Amino acid sequence: MRVKVIRILLASAVLWRGVTLCAQQIAAVELPQEPSAQTHANEQTPAQSTSPAPADSPIHTSVATASISGVVVDPVGDAVAGATVRLTRDDPSGQQDTLVGINGGFVFANLEAGAYRLLITAPGFASTAQTVVISAGQIYTVPQITLAVASTNTDVEVVMSRTEIAQVQMQDEEKQRILAVIPNFYVSYAPNAVPLSSKQKFELAGRLVIDPVSFAITGITAGIQQSNDSYPSWGQGASGYAKRYAASTGTFLNSVVIGNAILPSLLKQDPRYFYKGTGTVKSRILYAIAMSVIARGDNGKWQPNYSGILGGLAAGGISNLYYPAANRDGVGLTFRSAAIGTAGSAAGNIIQEFLLRKLTPHTGKNRPSVSGTAQPQP
Repeated sequence: MRVKVIRILLASAVLWRGVTLCAQQIAAVELPQEPSAQTHANEQTPAQSTSPAPADSPIHTSVATASISGVVVDPVGDAVAGATVRLTRDDPSGQQDTLVGINGGFVFANLEAGAYRLLITAPGFASTAQTVVISAGQIYTVPQITLAVASTNTDVEVVMSRTEIAQVQMQDEEKQRILAVIPNFYVSYAPNAVPLSSKQKFELAGRLVIDPVSFAITGITAGIQQSNDSYPSWGQGASGYAKRYAASTGTFLNSVVIGNAILPSLLKQDPRYFYKGTGTVKSRILYAIAMSVIARGDNGKWQPNYSGILGGLAAGGISNLYYPAANRDGVGLTFRSAAIGTAGSAAGNIIQEFLLRKLTPHTGKNRPSVSGTAQPQP
């Protein structure tokens, strides 16, 4: 009995030992093994590593570069192809230029972070500038750049010489025609009119002499003389009319050239009538009459009208060379003719003052003048 009990105890011990070993085996497979202190001492995470990274690791790649781009248009929104865009920064070596493409676009690439200045210029447009600040790797698009058209309205002071001003005024006078037909060249409606140069006096006289209306008026004068049988020794018909026409032309030519060009140039007097246009009727009539015997000098002062009076005498004296001998009355006729011419000039001036301006469509009253040459009064 005792032996049996011992056997049972030995079998139980062997069985318990076997169960314990099996349990340890199972635990070793299912549960992770806890690391030892030595292992913790020897291992480090990548973030805690102090050893240098390989040269070809991602940490050593270049920092991404930035770019600036934009579009340049005109005021109506069309691309300004060919415009120049200049990119600058503090370092002058960093200056870059590029041309705007056909679609108006431009781009600057491979830029470092920092502040840049854009200057946009194009022919015919006002230049404009912008400042741009970019960070590393930024792709920056500039808001649409609109160039304004360059202004052509600049305040320019035009300085004209006295001769140039006189030329402008004379050109206006050459457009003056009574009823838009009959020349009215020798009247100045411009306040403070500038004296004519000698060349301009001859130009104005020549313009009147060659005017077609002057030839027509001379022809009418010759026709009236022939109908009245003036200078009967010349007879009638074509031959008589031709002689009368030639004589009338000669008298007109002498009167204009001598009285309005040669003598005014030598005596420095202005052959024109200066329209008054203001004051009482009486003062204007007296002014018009006085202008037949006085003239304004090139110095702006009033003086006897030697040019007009002597011009009439000269024309009358020369006419004795070609009019029939029977109609010549020596010096007496010449002076009477000059007196009649002066009276006719006074009457013509009164008509100018009160009537002919209304019948003359174009006058030069708005043309430039020189201050300091105010309209003198007789």
